[in-house]
Amino acid sequence: MGKALEDVRVLDLTQFEAGTSCTQMFAWLGADVIKIEEPTRGDPGRSAGPQEEGVDSYYFLLLNANKRSATLNLKDPEGRQIFLDLVKDADIVAENMAPGVLERLKLGYDTLREVNPRIILARIKGFGTYGPYSGYKSFDTIGQATGGAFCATGMAGGPPTRPGPTIGDTGTGMHLALGVLAALHQRNTTGKGQVVEVSMQDAVANLCRIWTRTYHDTGKTPPRSGNNYPGVKLKGTYRCKPGGDDDYVFVTVGPGEKMSATLFRAIGREDMAQNARWAERRYRAEHYEEMDAALEEWTMRHTKYEAMHLLGAAGVPAGACLNAEDLHTDPHLIEREMVVEMKHPVRGPVTLLGCPVKLSDSPVKVTSSPLLGEHAADVYRDLLGYDEARIAGLRDRGIV
Repeated sequence: MGKALEDVRVLDLTQFEAGTSCTQMFAWLGADVIKIEEPTRGDPGRSAGPQEEGVDSYYFLLLNANKRSATLNLKDPEGRQIFLDLVKDADIVAENMAPGVLERLKLGYDTLREVNPRIILARIKGFGTYGPYSGYKSFDTIGQATGGAFCATGMAGGPPTRPGPTIGDTGTGMHLALGVLAALHQRNTTGKGQVVEVSMQDAVANLCRIWTRTYHDTGKTPPRSGNNYPGVKLKGTYRCKPGGDDDYVFVTVGPGEKMSATLFRAIGREDMAQNARWAERRYRAEHYEEMDAALEEWTMRHTKYEAMHLLGAAGVPAGACLNAEDLHTDPHLIEREMVVEMKHPVRGPVTLLGCPVKLSDSPVKVTSSPLLGEHAADVYRDLLGYDEARIAGLRDRGIV
């Protein structure tokens, strides 16, 4: 069975996570993603975090499955020309370099479209290529701070807090993937490529737009409120047995008498279920400590999974708070093939989280992230017609 994007070729100049998460999604969905890397050390993500000498980091493995790697020195005039030769038959060039780097390499969009008018340039920058902040460098945390996520997160009265997920990086990458797919579709009509740009600040601000609704209603920014919504006692995090750091379940109780009664009956509190006033928002706000105490007294007698299953079966929305180990052993994620095994040529079998997008006619088979330059000979031979002698000469001169 063919893959959804098997006729799409991506020249991947991305590094670390933001752009790399975008190109990984394309690779998962079947595109030929060729990771163009500097010959001596490659993507800096290969050495990010704790690692064994000469072995790619798990950080890199998690972001580069299903890609090919070809080394190329873009600072060398011959290397730059080789890249432009590859552009001739490519569909997408993706990059998330620091502001101005692509232009200093003389590989800006005007140059690329002279070689291939159908090329799509996919770009991630911390603050975009225009605007007062456009010259500033950025990382995930900067995108999250300036996009609103820090101020939306934290306990009441506490400081702005970093959310755990890297929504500044991967969140921006997913926005970019959507934009590139739109550009590919539009190219079918116009025959021309274009620049698709997403800034990290813009993407995080978009993810925070519902959080800002209090501002629209009142003219004031919403206060931090931990795991509850400001002024709404309908949600909460409750401890579970055996009482470890991550033994919690999150419960959402919708408004209305039926939902309240359903919750109380599920936890064996028929006395509270009979009190119709629990359906009133004001009454719940005034007596939430009683409700919380009753619910947590029950959850402490169950594991987080037991609490989730019992409440879920009763019709009460509830979710166990899963840590990193839980995510890799969760039976639901395993059945949905979100937990997959990749056979790495150096590390051997590696279990990691897979593709969240499920296409019925284009199932994803996760393959190993590439070693540095692993596919260089194949790329230059098959796409540019170079023979082994020429490839060897390029290697000797440090160009590939």
